[in-house]
Amino acid sequence: MHTSAALVSVVVPAFREAGNLTPLHEELVRALAGERWELILVDDGSTDGTWDVIESLAQADPRVRGVRLSRNFGHQPALLAGLAAAQGQAVISMDADLQHPPALLPELLARWRAGAQIVHTQRKSGAETSWFKRSSSRWYYVVFSMLTGVPLAEGQSDFRLLDRRVVGALQAMDEVEVFLRGMVQWVGFRSVTVPYEVRARHSGESKFGLLKMVRFGLHGVTSFSTIPLRAGIALGFLTAAAAFCELAYVVAVRLLGAPVPGWASVLGIVAMLFGVNFMLMGFQGIYLGHVFSRVRRRPTYLISDTVGDLNLKGRADDHD
Repeated sequence: MHTSAALVSVVVPAFREAGNLTPLHEELVRALAGERWELILVDDGSTDGTWDVIESLAQADPRVRGVRLSRNFGHQPALLAGLAAAQGQAVISMDADLQHPPALLPELLARWRAGAQIVHTQRKSGAETSWFKRSSSRWYYVVFSMLTGVPLAEGQSDFRLLDRRVVGALQAMDEVEVFLRGMVQWVGFRSVTVPYEVRARHSGESKFGLLKMVRFGLHGVTSFSTIPLRAGIALGFLTAAAAFCELAYVVAVRLLGAPVPGWASVLGIVAMLFGVNFMLMGFQGIYLGHVFSRVRRRPTYLISDTVGDLNLKGRADDHD
């Protein structure tokens, strides 16, 4: 049974979030009153004053630790760097913009102390969430779950609590292409889900635009499933059958002595065949890229600076 004596780690990746870190720290101080806790802030190659704010917070509060990556590696590698630095028995990951409410953390810890090893959160979409975001999230997770066999629910994100044992299992996976939402589901363990109301962003603008959303979603599917490659076989049979039917039609009309109409349909089928072919070539390129990343064995992230009492021995370069 976990008690309030257990250390709780809060891991927060930050990319150009200088205006949000101090209010976040203030809310965490209130939310975690009575707990032993540490705050791991990971600067993912920010170009504003994010690192300066992290250093100031660490000087003022010894519970704050900072990790500065050598450049912008992306949200998932930054989150992985934070998990590697965390020393707590419970590790909570959340965003820096205060859309993930710190006031929910006591409930996450209560569920963990009741026996859950993973405490997911699920966003309840309100008026501030656009129709496009709600629809794209819902359909993406439906497609992801069907293609990979790893169930993900609409509204889940990287706002969650992980038991120390789960963190160790994630680090042992040694993934090249990191998609933590899928990885957390894949490892299993006892889990519960806590709903929450998303808050408005405290300051600044979201760094996660449409293009990044598409890349993130495609990356997640190809990291967990080879079905897009195998679907090429079915598409090949379907398009070959369509082409054969068109050819049989042309031959039959020609044998009957009639002029052969419908060349537009022939050109349409040819164009479709080229489109399917290029799409499948693109999927093959993505999977070959995953293999290439593994062969190079480059680290997922590199650390340039740290601040605070961190235990990073053997961790910064252990993730390929």
